[in-house]
Amino acid sequence: MAFFSKTLDKLKGALKKTWQVLNTDVGTLFIPGRQIDEAFLAEMEERFIRADMGVRNVERLVTSVRDRWRLGKIRNADEAREVVRQELTSFFPVADRELKRAASGPTVILVAGINGAGKTTSIAKLAWILKNQMNKKVMVAASDTFRAAAVDQLTIWAERIGVEIVKHKMGADPAAVAYDACEAAKARGFDVLIVDTAGRLHTQDHLMRELVKIRDVVAKRVDGAPHEVLLVLDATTGQNAIQQAKMFGQAIRVSGIFLAKLDGTAKGGVAVAIAQQLNIPVKFIGLGETPEDIETFDPQRFVDALFGTGAA
Repeated sequence: MAFFSKTLDKLKGALKKTWQVLNTDVGTLFIPGRQIDEAFLAEMEERFIRADMGVRNVERLVTSVRDRWRLGKIRNADEAREVVRQELTSFFPVADRELKRAASGPTVILVAGINGAGKTTSIAKLAWILKNQMNKKVMVAASDTFRAAAVDQLTIWAERIGVEIVKHKMGADPAAVAYDACEAAKARGFDVLIVDTAGRLHTQDHLMRELVKIRDVVAKRVDGAPHEVLLVLDATTGQNAIQQAKMFGQAIRVSGIFLAKLDGTAKGGVAVAIAQQLNIPVKFIGLGETPEDIETFDPQRFVDALFGTGAA
């Protein structure tokens, strides 16, 4: 059961710029009746690579269309478009995209990501869903203690959404904040604890070790924790997001991706690359700056929105 549902138009709007990359002028590629030829295939390949789908994925798509064309199974751009949509949907493996939950006691969600990825805003969105759509009692832990703005931002979001927050002074031990939050969540009967972590570059080993320390602390204080480890990736960074996910996954066993900033200048094809190169399901996508601007990830709806098709 999905946490909530929004119209496909919302997703289409967020992916408008990606769709424009694929179809800067629809008449030049997927025009009804246009015949498939090598020039068409070359143009399709160029546009899909620009959308950050990954070279290997694009090669697979073009090969699929070319093979069907040569066998006489498809002839025009409309038919090629349908082949591409079906292939893209098949790129996403069957996966459990629901948040994992504790059998009893608080569910602990660890949220990681590099500075600038949209981590704090994504935490606010997640807290908003859990509180307002699932009627959960939510607490957040401000374990990003080395950046004063991070604690302040999370405090503002917590007050705005109406959830509890546990925080220490700037420079405090991040693992100590997580420890106190775990104890408070258990003692006060909270359903969900979302633990923020210090934004860090995936190439900084000492900071990654600190993240592992936070994970180990919550594991000791709450049975089965962390029940979910979400990695926030900035969709606008394209293929660099793939490398980030690989490094974080090695350190803390990431269980889900929150793909942020799909609005604006994002090349939404990166979701396709993530699906093919990582064994980690995309669980949420961020579509704007407000807490409500979030969507549970559904491959079919995503592909429909990517191509400007489908029904709400």
